[in-house]
Amino acid sequence: MRAIVTDIEGTTTSLSLVKDVLFPYARSNLADFLRRHREDAEVGAILGDIRTRENDASLGEDSIVALLTRWIDEDRKTGPLKSLQGLIWREGFAAGELHGHLYEDARDELRRWHSAGLSLYVYSSGSVAAQRLLFGNTPFGDLCGLFSGFFDTAVGGKLEPRSYEAIARAIECAPPDMLFLSDHRGELDAARAAGLSTVWVERDGRDAGVADSPHPRVSSFAEIRVDAGTRTVQIER
Repeated sequence: MRAIVTDIEGTTTSLSLVKDVLFPYARSNLADFLRRHREDAEVGAILGDIRTRENDASLGEDSIVALLTRWIDEDRKTGPLKSLQGLIWREGFAAGELHGHLYEDARDELRRWHSAGLSLYVYSSGSVAAQRLLFGNTPFGDLCGLFSGFFDTAVGGKLEPRSYEAIARAIECAPPDMLFLSDHRGELDAARAAGLSTVWVERDGRDAGVADSPHPRVSSFAEIRVDAGTRTVQIER
């Protein structure tokens, strides 16, 4: 095993942080943020992308706010929405209005794997900027330095095997030498179809009643033992 790729929400980080804190924060601050930053080049590019996607170059700001609000409520994995959420969260973290979360066992094992010479990567539906915010503002400090790279849906959808193949090519690692960690069965199925090893992370007993699957299950990163020398993964309960 040479590389470990991890999901964030429900895997390294509490689901409640994203669903109950970050999403509502972005939703409530969306209109004000666009009003204050509409002239910024980065925001202008996102708005232009939305108008292109909607095939309406005259789409007004109020209509865009309504559209983005609906996308948030529908939990859409749309690139421009994820990028804009990341910008809003960046302000929130900088202002001290937002604080990150990371499971302690995730911190411990990520550090252990990094020290053992394994390359660590993140693959999440949240933008790369948002990923860096989350790992840069954990209760244990800035952990971004543990990771060799970050991937979002610009590389492809998380339910598509080709996305994991694309990550393997990008990091120049054969899929059999990669381990993917996630709390989502569909993502794990796609990663395994691409040739990666997989581990299903079930936090707080969630999904424990799901039928048997080919993915080994853990409730904590502490149960995952990766031998960098023999490239093997063992589960210890």
